[in-house]
Amino acid sequence: MESATESTEKLPLVYRILGRIEAVGNMLPHPATLFVILAVLVVVISAITAGMGVSVTHPGTGKEVKAVSLLTIEGLHRILTSLVTNFTGFAPLGTVLVALLGISVAEASGFISAILRLVVIKAPAKLLTLVVVFAGVVSHIASDVGYVVVIPLGAVIFYSVGRNPLVGLAAAFAGVSGGFSANLLLGPTDTLLAGITQEAARIYDPSVIVTPAANYYFMATSAFLVAIAGTLVTEKIIAPRLGKYEPKEGADLPSNEMTELQPNEKRGLLFAGIAILLFAGVIIAGLVPEGGFLRDPKTGSVLTSPFLSGIVAVIFFGGVITGLSYAFGAKTMKNDSDVMTAMEGGMKTLAAYLVLAFFAAQFVAFFNWTNLGVITAVEGADLLKSLNITGVPLIVSMVIVTVILDLFVGSASAKWAVMAPVFVPMLMILGYSPEITQAAYRIGDSVANIITPLMSYFPLIVVFARKYDPSAGIGTIMAMMMPYSVVFFLAWTLLLVVWYLFGLPLGPGAEIYYQQPQN
Repeated sequence: MESATESTEKLPLVYRILGRIEAVGNMLPHPATLFVILAVLVVVISAITAGMGVSVTHPGTGKEVKAVSLLTIEGLHRILTSLVTNFTGFAPLGTVLVALLGISVAEASGFISAILRLVVIKAPAKLLTLVVVFAGVVSHIASDVGYVVVIPLGAVIFYSVGRNPLVGLAAAFAGVSGGFSANLLLGPTDTLLAGITQEAARIYDPSVIVTPAANYYFMATSAFLVAIAGTLVTEKIIAPRLGKYEPKEGADLPSNEMTELQPNEKRGLLFAGIAILLFAGVIIAGLVPEGGFLRDPKTGSVLTSPFLSGIVAVIFFGGVITGLSYAFGAKTMKNDSDVMTAMEGGMKTLAAYLVLAFFAAQFVAFFNWTNLGVITAVEGADLLKSLNITGVPLIVSMVIVTVILDLFVGSASAKWAVMAPVFVPMLMILGYSPEITQAAYRIGDSVANIITPLMSYFPLIVVFARKYDPSAGIGTIMAMMMPYSVVFFLAWTLLLVVWYLFGLPLGPGAEIYYQQPQN
């Protein structure tokens, strides 16, 4: 009988490397604890740098920026009196809470599940894989709902048409997680990351505004790229490798027949469709005509309009209106108590995020107060300039750094809250907009999700796979998803490079380059 060591040594090199990454990653503290440690380090480093008289010249204003110590009586007072306001004023907090309130109603009513089932069930056989991957991509409007709805549904659909359910699971997982940042519609992730990016950009330029639509043009295009690339990988690599499915002993197989939507669900979708058309009509009426009520009342611009700056409220109202309309037609909610319970359920899922946000807010505030962000950015920009790393190599390097970090820290917001205060101002000094830095980050954050066991939903995917193959484990999922990760990284990074070379806007009013403020 071969030993576990001998068995491990026979594994491909890539699996052994990923196994070591998993072991190292599991040694990291909880993300919230990580922010506590970082906040303490900032306090200590601020005292050291202030004592050494560290300072830089701000490229935008020409003024001297000195390191400020928090290990002083004044610093202690500031920490004590600002602990609460740091948290309540943390930009991502309110946007995520408000957006999720509306989406929770749409999800609890059954609308999101029903619409995804409708899209996938009605797909022609030849387009089944494309539709499954694309359904995973568009599920991002509801944040993480794709993990618990689309992925298991992908496996069920493939099994129902006689194909290997693990292939369907892989295709859905690739769309939901590998293409996490790509989407045709704005969702909570857009508002969350934009809030962090804006906070970081204001370390260097307090006038910067980053809207949730900052990467919309690029990410909407990326949705099609991810869907096509995911389909090709599934059909050319994954399906041939896994072969014909043979039911495994102990497998918990679903029904071999895919049931159609029930009459009440169809009625609910009809009502929701009418509501969506009316809601969209109101928005169009407010944006298209000159002097529309959703345009900037002073300039008439759409780019600085209440619609874009209030996109979180639009997501909230859209989710509530759609969810209520579906619930009325499908009779899935009886009264206002059901609606409020749905919102409460959504808030319960944010308990861990609230804890994380509290400590992240303190770290961001401390980092800002000490001027370490500006100093690091200026020094880092000077170093990059001296190394002559700009343009395409710089952008690609940003993606690679994010991929490496994503193998250890699964939370998109946690990583960006650490990275943004350094990289966003640094690239602004070099002349690149916060929006392109965020776009590069979002690519790297997405493509590694499907191969790192540290991603919060990874264990759930293993559980889904074991329904069809009880022997499936972490290595099984990594082996299935590695081709997607590599192809997505190459194709998506190439798209960003092409976008950069042609100087295309990343979103409404979001250009590639940053204009330095005048003295």
